[in-house]
Amino acid sequence: MEKNCLNCTNTRKVVMIGCGFVGAACAFSIMQSGLFSEMVLIDSDKAKAEGEALDISHGVPFAKPIKIYAGNYNDIKDSSLIIITAGANQKPGETRIDLVKKNISIFKSIIPEIKKRKFKGILLIVANPVDILTTVALKLSALPENRVIGSGTVLDTARLKYELGNYLNVDARSVHAFIIGEHGDTEIAAWSSANVSGIPFNKFCEMRGHYDYNEAMKEIAENVKNSAYQIIEKKKATYYGVAMSVKRICEAIIRDEKSIMPISSTLHGEYGINGISLSMPAIVGKDGVETLVPIQLNEEEIKKLKKSAKTLEDILRQNDML
Repeated sequence: MEKNCLNCTNTRKVVMIGCGFVGAACAFSIMQSGLFSEMVLIDSDKAKAEGEALDISHGVPFAKPIKIYAGNYNDIKDSSLIIITAGANQKPGETRIDLVKKNISIFKSIIPEIKKRKFKGILLIVANPVDILTTVALKLSALPENRVIGSGTVLDTARLKYELGNYLNVDARSVHAFIIGEHGDTEIAAWSSANVSGIPFNKFCEMRGHYDYNEAMKEIAENVKNSAYQIIEKKKATYYGVAMSVKRICEAIIRDEKSIMPISSTLHGEYGINGISLSMPAIVGKDGVETLVPIQLNEEEIKKLKKSAKTLEDILRQNDML
């Protein structure tokens, strides 16, 4: 693992590339976090970046001091973290996979600019399909694997915890469960390792008077998988949930928390999967991904995980990215 060159970066500086719904919401969430003292917004539409920077800056008197401004790629060199949200929007009826060709093309214009400036920090991919674009960013940037990560299924996992918290009538923060695999239609709810404060999920369900939990598990997993489609159908885009997820990942990196979260990173033989970026629990800190965390999976879950990886692998090969 190559360490983040802290002497070469400003740990209090972050760059946001892409100022659409997701980028702007992420920038606003990060401004409120107090993690950074400088934030650069970059967008192909310079006026949009300027407008967002000005708008968010007007809230700084209510938060902690931070300089927010629209910039260009020359401003990225000393930043500790670059967040890429730039990409085509997912439209109603469109899957994340449908965005592949458009967003790979966009990444081919962005990543070389980052590479040209010998960036020494961590690259956080948020644009969709995030697992595929994490692999693309890794290949195009030639950065060490641990320093190129995707937001993965951090949001999906939060959605799962939210649904389970409601079902069991407990604080969602006491629920420990992961969505793994693709951040998309082949994602898997890892029920084998799910628990509530250490109590296996099925036992906790019975303790709360739920004996039909197998059907509930299927329904909850479907709700989580389809929630983005429901939101997009109703309001055209999702951005608040992902903004909170991005802020949470930034916290783990900047504070070197070594938190375990299901970000997208490259697997090397785990569960028989090799060379594909996939969302799996990992320890995240100042150097990006420290190590993957093995969780208990049954045979069916491993089979689904391999299928998810194969789906992504086929798409990457079709786009000459493997």
